[in-house]
Amino acid sequence: MPTNQSFVDYIIDQIHNAGIITAKKMFGEYALYSDKKVIAFICDDQLLIKPTEKGRKYIGDVKEAHAYPGSKMYFLVNDKIDDTNWLSELVRVTASDLPEPKPKIKKTKVLNKK
Repeated sequence: MPTNQSFVDYIIDQIHNAGIITAKKMFGEYALYSDKKVIAFICDDQLLIKPTEKGRKYIGDVKEAHAYPGSKMYFLVNDKIDDTNWLSELVRVTASDLPEPKPKIKKTKVLNKK
């Protein structure tokens, strides 16, 4: 079951004060970005946060789940999605513990000259 846009909008609204938050639709589900870092996925109307040591420490009793079949485990956040302050802090803590994204290499098109 794909994620409802209204759920994505709700999550983004809940973490609006955690930085520049954006969502990209991917295969019927969503990746959440905080200042260009992928910090979470929203799949089947569930919020799955990328696992980090700081995030694990902040959450405490972590519940984990797969974002999609074959994925690694992510922190499943469902009992505190209505707590804006808690959720925003989790996003900030997670983003601070993730590496900066690698710069994208521009691909140049090579034309065959005959």
